[in-house]
Amino acid sequence: MDDKRIDLNLMLALEALLAEQNVTRAARRLRLSQPALSAQLSRLRDLFGDELLRPTSRGVVPTAMAREMDGPLRLALDQVRDVVARSRTFDPLTSTATLTIAASDYMQVGVLLPFMTELPRIAPGVRLMVSLVHDSRAVAASLERGDIDVAFLQRTDVIDGGLHRTDMFEEHYVGVARKGSVDGAGMTMVRFTSARHILVSPRAEGFSGATDAALSAVGASRHVAFAVSSFLVMLETIAQSDLIGMVPARLAKRFEDRVDTFIAPVDVEGFCMSMVWHDRTHTHPARRWLRERLMDFCGEG
Repeated sequence: MDDKRIDLNLMLALEALLAEQNVTRAARRLRLSQPALSAQLSRLRDLFGDELLRPTSRGVVPTAMAREMDGPLRLALDQVRDVVARSRTFDPLTSTATLTIAASDYMQVGVLLPFMTELPRIAPGVRLMVSLVHDSRAVAASLERGDIDVAFLQRTDVIDGGLHRTDMFEEHYVGVARKGSVDGAGMTMVRFTSARHILVSPRAEGFSGATDAALSAVGASRHVAFAVSSFLVMLETIAQSDLIGMVPARLAKRFEDRVDTFIAPVDVEGFCMSMVWHDRTHTHPARRWLRERLMDFCGEG
């Protein structure tokens, strides 16, 4: 191979094509037109003497050579990115970087909202993209591809594989009900189990959760009338009805003007929230700054 024909932009194009396995999505990721990326793919095929990506009805499929190159290519490009990043200093007051976070709706409202409202003051030119967490495996893949910089997951959902993790805080559940319908001292087991409940089931997995496991352990049960995909929908429903439910305490605090909180008559197991990121962004100045600031804000809850 003639080294003079190697173009870094071609390698970036190949990385995106292998990650997306779809020319349209890869072009969007690279901010190129589809014809421009197709031309780069033609040059790549000529450079390597291999088809690299075979067209199918659902996109493109990598050849054996392309699959073998995928890992070493990403590693090499990450090393180049790291060299460039190390040569730069990050000044949040002047930076125009775009940073990306993946988090559940609970985390976005309960914890990230204060950070987002403060960001224009501490980093006025920085843009923040926040996406919704649906599946921890998909998040791990997005971190590896570099589509997101930081993700928040429950510690039990963190998947090993090139990921760094730091545990941010322990969360517990509190009961919530329509404003004025309960007092904060507590609720009897009879009233709790006879009420109509609503819970969050992001992937439509059924009508039971941590609260039902806790009730079952003491020989009790509750009637769950609604299962919704979002804590925000759950809280809005509770605020306008006689339904009750259990939500993370940090989120309930954000809605204290809309709902009352109460102590449940059963101990519901909480969870640990972790921040995770891929090794490819571990030393990047802007990403390191983001993680440090997020740790500060998470510690304030």
